[in-house]
Amino acid sequence: MPDVIVTFPGGLKVDAKVGEFTVRTDQPAGGGGDGSAPTPFAVFLASLGACAGIYVLGYLKARSLPTDGLEIRQEHEVDPDTGLVGTVRMRIRLPAGVGAEHHASIVRSAQKCAVKKHLEHPPAFDVAIA
Repeated sequence: MPDVIVTFPGGLKVDAKVGEFTVRTDQPAGGGGDGSAPTPFAVFLASLGACAGIYVLGYLKARSLPTDGLEIRQEHEVDPDTGLVGTVRMRIRLPAGVGAEHHASIVRSAQKCAVKKHLEHPPAFDVAIA
C-alpha cells in the first residue's frame, strides 16, 4: 500500500499524493476556502460509495450482466448528539436485466468494501512530529 504524502498548495487547499495520483481537497467558500474541490470528509465519504461500487461492478461484470445505468446513491444520517455520521445508507439502482435472484449477492458484494471493513474494525492511529 503506497504512503500518502500530504502537501499544502495554498489557501485552505490540501493535496494528498497517493502513488502517482493526487487527491485535491479544499474548504467551501463560506468556510474560508475557494470551494475548488471537495472537503477531505466528503472525499472520505465518497470513498465508501466508490469502494462499494467497484465490488458491485465486479459482480455484474464477472457474470456478464448489464452495467449501463448502474448507480449507487449514498445518504448520510448525522447523529444529533455527536454531530458525526451515525448511519450510511447505500441504495443500489441496478440496470434493467439484472434479476431479483442476484439482489442478495449484490448487496453482499457491496458489503465486502475494504473501506467499510476499516470502519467496522478501525486501525490504531499514531500521530507524532517527524
